[in-house]
Amino acid sequence: MTWKVGKVKITKVAEIEALGGTRFILPLATYQECQKISWLAPAFANDEGKLRLTIKSLIVETPNRRIVVDTCLGNDKQGRSVPTWNNLHTDFLDRMSAAGYPPESIDTVFCTHMHVDHVGWNTKLVDGKWVPTFTKARYVFAKPEYDHWLAGNGTHEQQNVIEDSVKPVAAAGLVDLVPADHKLTDELTLIPSFGHSPGHVCIHIKSDGEEGLISGDVAHSPCQMAHLDWSATVDSDPLQSARTRREVFSRFADTPTLIIGGHFDPGYLKRDGDAFKLIAI
Repeated sequence: MTWKVGKVKITKVAEIEALGGTRFILPLATYQECQKISWLAPAFANDEGKLRLTIKSLIVETPNRRIVVDTCLGNDKQGRSVPTWNNLHTDFLDRMSAAGYPPESIDTVFCTHMHVDHVGWNTKLVDGKWVPTFTKARYVFAKPEYDHWLAGNGTHEQQNVIEDSVKPVAAAGLVDLVPADHKLTDELTLIPSFGHSPGHVCIHIKSDGEEGLISGDVAHSPCQMAHLDWSATVDSDPLQSARTRREVFSRFADTPTLIIGGHFDPGYLKRDGDAFKLIAI
């Protein structure tokens, strides 16, 4: 799936597509409650209220850059709390190549944050060692996020993620640290959106009078637009994440900004009483 924002092309490459089974991350989003949000179906949930969530990368191609935004779970990883996320063997890189983006063609990797499902393909296992997957790319991280996790904070699982998916690219000298409001390119600017993680950022796209927003995990599902207080179990600061949702969505609601979620497909954001709804495209 591909979308355009001015001269910027955004291509989705999915690693895992899921329907339901999301209670572990959004416990308040029961099937019954999601059925009450009529606009979720069919794009963001089915008629039974089961949410559609995707673990994916977004390839953002500007006139001068090829950027992978978020790198999913990755193959051969261990120490993940979700059993099915351990020791994956998917053809993700082949699918990326088939979409026209072989790893060697990527010049930038950017992670909206450093959770397990956003950094995995930063590295791959070669001869028993974790090595950078995108050997010709600079890996760009928001400094607040990088500093927090590299200081040893977080769960045992999170430190496993840092050890196998972040530290090897730093050791290879491929990491660039930037402020949380950094301008990545002429078209792409970071927006600090802390709460889900201590240094989480969105990416604001502006090109030829058009706008888009890669919202990362400000919301895992559009159901959190209808219920801003439905914070995820993995949010580092649930109250801050709820405030961030209101701030970010208030900024872009009722504008022609294409909202592309970290785990859901795009739409246009509309105010809906004291909350919001996403109109699928």
